[in-house]
Amino acid sequence: MADVVDINCETKEVTTRPQTAEEIAAAEAAAAQAAADAKAKADADAAAAAAKASAEAKLAALGLTVEEIAALSK
Repeated sequence: MADVVDINCETKEVTTRPQTAEEIAAAEAAAAQAAADAKAKADADAAAAAAKASAEAKLAALGLTVEEIAALSK
């Protein structure tokens, strides 16, 4: 558990206190959401890469050269 540092800008007083249960829960929820978002992005990137590879294979099967396929993806 991390401590929270509160700084009063008017008095320059710095206080350190333990996190509350609500702050801990919010941090854990934010971390879980960040992990879910990262997994969703990784899954989407993998699906896009698979779709691109599939499309390139289909174009190659139609007789396009590697250079022609590369030109289409620009």
